[in-house]
Amino acid sequence: MLEGIVFNIQKYSVHDGPGIRTTIFLKGCPLECMWCHNPESQKTNIEITQDANKCSLCGECERRCPEGCIDIDNKRFIYDRQLCSKCGVCIDYCIQGARELVGKIYSVNDILREIEKDNIFYETSSGGVTFSGGEAMMQIDFLENVIKACYEKGISVAVDTSGYTSFDNFNRIIDYVDLFLYDLKIVYDTKHKKYIGKSNKIIIDNLKKLSNKGANINIRIPLIDEINTDEKNIMDTIDIIKELNIKNVNLLPYHNIGRDKYKRLDRTYDEERMSKPSDEKLEQIKFLFEKSNFNVKIGG
Repeated sequence: MLEGIVFNIQKYSVHDGPGIRTTIFLKGCPLECMWCHNPESQKTNIEITQDANKCSLCGECERRCPEGCIDIDNKRFIYDRQLCSKCGVCIDYCIQGARELVGKIYSVNDILREIEKDNIFYETSSGGVTFSGGEAMMQIDFLENVIKACYEKGISVAVDTSGYTSFDNFNRIIDYVDLFLYDLKIVYDTKHKKYIGKSNKIIIDNLKKLSNKGANINIRIPLIDEINTDEKNIMDTIDIIKELNIKNVNLLPYHNIGRDKYKRLDRTYDEERMSKPSDEKLEQIKFLFEKSNFNVKIGG
């Protein structure tokens, strides 16, 4: 049975495509965006988070853990993630709710049943389902089968993608997808590697191929001040997409709402290097896109 790992199902979403939507977040991402607000999406495997603010150090998780990967010593919580099998026993006995399993295995039929629960909202708002991540394309077999099942049931489908994948994966789903929400973060390859960890060549190439195939595409640009908000980057971005079959652009100002997630995953977050552009700068960027005849929205 074909299965996928989902880390969140967001109901009544109004920012991931038209109408009221159900957004399915699939685990796994090939990129390492410095500003990522979903760090729990990055790894492909199921993980456990630990919220130190909720933990009372009662020791119940330490006593129950079958692998012995938890140690509470001198009021310090020590958790060996490498030793942990993610069995979830510690979560069952955590009376404070400090520990949480991130990621759940779904079959195609399981996830389709979750999607169909919201059919009434799709019908009344011209909404549908959006597949996001992470990078949903990393689970292409599962994604393809779910999308085809939605298509057969007349459910509108959007795919939120970084574009960092083989174009063969786009070819597998393009006929069943109503809208691609396509991230275009930085157009300069060297800078892209610095802040995102990978070359952007495949991202830009795939965008052009997808447009040439007639796909419906909305561009999404996360804006982090002094990283990709300079006028040259914006104008060069415009030069790329104005030659394509694209009219809609979403400008997504940086936010730090994912900051605490890093702590719960024992990872660091370099918040000091990132900030939201001023409202004035956002309006200037919006104006530059509108001057080139794009429909522009600030926010999702």
